[in-house]
Amino acid sequence: MTTFGLQTVSYVTSSRTWLPNDHGTEFMPGVPLDLTAFNAAQMYTANGYIESGVVLGKITASGKYAPYLDSASDGTQTAVGIMFNDVSVYVPGTTTLQTNVTVPILVHGFVLSGKLKYTSGNAAAGGYLDAAAQTDLKNIVFWATAP
Repeated sequence: MTTFGLQTVSYVTSSRTWLPNDHGTEFMPGVPLDLTAFNAAQMYTANGYIESGVVLGKITASGKYAPYLDSASDGTQTAVGIMFNDVSVYVPGTTTLQTNVTVPILVHGFVLSGKLKYTSGNAAAGGYLDAAAQTDLKNIVFWATAP
C-alpha cells in the first residue's frame, strides 16, 4: 500500500518596483552567486530569500558574484549588473546555504534608482547603488522617478 503525505511548498514572487518597464529583460546573463558574501542580517528576508535589486560585482578570485561594494578590493568594487530575481539562500528544509545558485542579472535597461532596496545608508552590506556604480553600469539608464 502506498501512502501519501502532505508537503508544504512556499513560493516567492519578485517585487520589481525598481523596474519601470521590461526593456532589457529579454536577454539577461545568468551568473553564479557566492551566498557567503551576502550580509545575512541585512539581506536575508525572514523566509530565507535575498530580494531582487541588489547591485552585484564579480569576485575576481572565484568568478562568482556578490554584492557590489565600492570600497572592496576583490573585484566587487566594480558594479556589473542588478540581480533580477529573488533567490532562496537555503537548501530546502534546512538552514544550510545553497552552494550552486545562479541568477539572471540586468545589464541593460531602465531602473528607478529610488526603488532599489539597498542604499549607501547600509553600505556595510554592499549591494547599493552609488555614483560609481552608476558609472560602471553604463548600459543602464537610472531615473529618480518614471518619466
